Amino acid sequence: INAEYMGVQVEVTKQKHGLAKTLTSMRTLFLILFSLYLSSALALDNGLARTPPMGWNAWIVLHCNVSEEGVRAMADAIVDTGLASLGYNYVNIDDCWQVGRNPDGTIIPDPQAFPSGMKALADYVHSKGLKFGLYSDAGYKTCKGRPGSLGYETIDANTYASWGVDYLKYDNCNNDGSSPRVRYPPMTAALNQTGRPILFSMCEWGHEDPATWSVDVGNSWRTTGDIRANFSRVLENIDNNNLWADYAGPGGWNDPDMFEIGVNALTPDQEYTHFSLWAISKAPLLLALDVRNMSAHTRDVVMNKEVIAINQDSLGVQGRKRTSLNKTEIWSGPLANGDIAVLLVNRNEIPAVVTLDWAAVGLQVGQPIWVRDLWKHVDLGLMAAYAPTIAPFASIFLRVSPKPVQ
Repeated sequence: INAEYMGVQVEVTKQKHGLAKTLTSMRTLFLILFSLYLSSALALDNGLARTPPMGWNAWIVLHCNVSEEGVRAMADAIVDTGLASLGYNYVNIDDCWQVGRNPDGTIIPDPQAFPSGMKALADYVHSKGLKFGLYSDAGYKTCKGRPGSLGYETIDANTYASWGVDYLKYDNCNNDGSSPRVRYPPMTAALNQTGRPILFSMCEWGHEDPATWSVDVGNSWRTTGDIRANFSRVLENIDNNNLWADYAGPGGWNDPDMFEIGVNALTPDQEYTHFSLWAISKAPLLLALDVRNMSAHTRDVVMNKEVIAINQDSLGVQGRKRTSLNKTEIWSGPLANGDIAVLLVNRNEIPAVVTLDWAAVGLQVGQPIWVRDLWKHVDLGLMAAYAPTIAPFASIFLRVSPKPVQ
């Protein structure tokens, strides 16, 4: 009898555990379906990011020493160097600006670092003709342990709007374990409801393939983990980003993270290649260097109008990797006027010949095309074949015209 009783107990316990797992699964499914409803009913509607956003992020230079003095100095330099005139117009504070919440739930900026308050800082940035960005997190705390926005989406969005914020980077640390599909749409809805256009940059590290579901949630979505100060990580991020090229376009962009240019991380050739890959991929162009102290080389990389024009082309089609052979690659993408952006890349540690494959970039084999080198600012002329030798980790960025050039 005891054995039979114990058997019944075990079976009942199994059934309870099964029911609990079923209820948990149903709850998760409900939350995802509800978030999808939010995404469609309250889809992001701010009219922003018709081309990939350009600007500067404070993290690498200022880290947790971010302050209004430092941000003002960077805003001044962005204008004085001419970066602003090229389109670098977002000045974005990252983590560590917030220290707590008031009894009514409103977020408190660090009074030591920002004695004038965030609205005054935003006003200053705006007075320079620039836009002001802030950082928060879809969790209880940010990655550095500051107050996050999970559960405070509406009050935080309203606070940001009242300060004049133009851009929100939204991280993914210290969350409740739920799907980002559940945690990110509430901030979308909250930003919408403020009535202020605020670019929403989703930094959820590529979890659950955000490119496939974020077009109505954010203006950009990270397709990767954080970038690192080495070329292998740069290449890893852009390769992962390339997988989702079909999902990017005006209003919503794949984001392989900020630049590692001008921070003593890469060789000069690697920096040219880094910038070229981001440009052809229609990635956000977010500088992370000290813009007050740019070298001549760094200026040459980040201020190339012709390369920036590829990134900002109104057609908004992400270029992609077309061929890969022996660690050499051909990337290409169409442009609004019918031209084609073509990037030849050598990932080898030795020089390599990279032969432009006409068919791979959408041209008729042997068709003469007009070729321009965007880094050298030189017309190479009418060509029916092209096979340059490229230095280690270097690249050649071309704009080709399949139609006659007048």
